[in-house]
Amino acid sequence: MKQSGFFDVEERLARLSGLGDQLEAFSRTVDFEAFRPDLDKALAYSDGSKGGRPPFDPVLMFKILVIQTLNNLSDERTEYLINDRLSFMRFLGLGLSDRVPDAKTV
Repeated sequence: MKQSGFFDVEERLARLSGLGDQLEAFSRTVDFEAFRPDLDKALAYSDGSKGGRPPFDPVLMFKILVIQTLNNLSDERTEYLINDRLSFMRFLGLGLSDRVPDAKTV
């Protein structure tokens, strides 16, 4: 097994793009940021003055629901696949070192 290189992830993502990553095409087609005002209004997160862990971004959580629906996934399977698949991470805007919502959060 060879040692990981600096550009390995980018090369793998480019290969996925070349193979026709459907989630990448979906991201180009749908402006998920357009949903932010409605999501912010519906969720009405507190300002955080009472403490606690900060909530995940509402657009991220909405995109997770899209992934779940498109793939008919349980919360547990969704958590696993977000951690496992580069295509899911790219669609969600997550890097390898970013925190992923657990199944209970989903």
